[in-house]
Amino acid sequence: MSTDPDTILMEAEEQMQKASEYLKAELKGIRAGRASPAMVEFIKVEYYGSSTDLKSLAVVSVPEATQLLIKPFDASSVGAIRTAIEEANLGVNPMVEDKQIRINIPSLTTDRRKQLVAQAKKVGEEQKVVMRNARRDANKHADSLAKQDGTHYSEDEISQLKDEIQELLKKYEGQIDTNMTKKSAEIMEV
Repeated sequence: MSTDPDTILMEAEEQMQKASEYLKAELKGIRAGRASPAMVEFIKVEYYGSSTDLKSLAVVSVPEATQLLIKPFDASSVGAIRTAIEEANLGVNPMVEDKQIRINIPSLTTDRRKQLVAQAKKVGEEQKVVMRNARRDANKHADSLAKQDGTHYSEDEISQLKDEIQELLKKYEGQIDTNMTKKSAEIMEV
C-alpha cells in the first residue's frame, strides 16, 4: 500500500475527530440536573394513527430549570402526548393544565449524580481508546513508509510524522478532557 505522510495524518485526524463528535453526542443524552427539551423531543406519540415525534406536535419550553412546558399545536393531542410521556418511563409525572402539559423534573440524588458522572467518564475513556488506536494505526503506516517502493522517506521525516500524530492525539484527548470536565460539573451542579 503506497501512501504519504499527509494522507496518514489526515486519516488519523479524521478518526480522532469522529470520536470527539461521538462523545459530544453521547454526553448530550446524559441527563444533568436541569430540564432540557431534548429529554422529550423524540418521544413517539400516536397521532391520528401514526407514530410522530413529540417535537413535531408541540413546542417544548423550559420555564424554570426544573420544569418543562409542552404546548401542543393541536389541543386535542394533549391526552396522547401525556400517555406517550408516561409510557417513555422517564421517571416524571406529566400534569395536564388547560391545553398544555407541565412536567416537573425531580432533582437528582447525589448517588445518581455520581453514577451519571461515572457513565460520562466511561464514554470519554472509550473514545480515548478509539483515538489511541487511530494513533497506533497511523504509526504503523508511518513505519511502512520506510519500506515502500517508489518515494523514499528518511528516518527524520518518519520521526517528524510520528511527532505530528502524537500532537494530534494530545489535541483531541484535550478536547475530550474539556468536554468531560464540563459535563461532570453540569451533572454535579445542584
